[in-house]
Amino acid sequence: MLIALMAKDKDGALQTRLDNRDAHVAHIKDSGVVLYAGPFLNDAGEMCGSLVILDVENMAAAEEWAANDPYAKADLFASSELIRWNKVIG
Repeated sequence: MLIALMAKDKDGALQTRLDNRDAHVAHIKDSGVVLYAGPFLNDAGEMCGSLVILDVENMAAAEEWAANDPYAKADLFASSELIRWNKVIG
């Protein structure tokens, strides 16, 4: 099952993102369930959110992955959503 995690950072939280980025990237690489991942950018080109495409068995597994993400543990996000996703092109 493909799940998209879409998250927006809290205002003024760029330093929190930078402080936790290495741990976040390690979580992505080590989990073995991430197909695509990258930050959203604001008009100034600064990171301001995340898009992560997970390939997991069920929504519960996606929820567990998201809860264990160092960004979530650092309380970086103002909002986040997990949505089933269907790959059509690419």
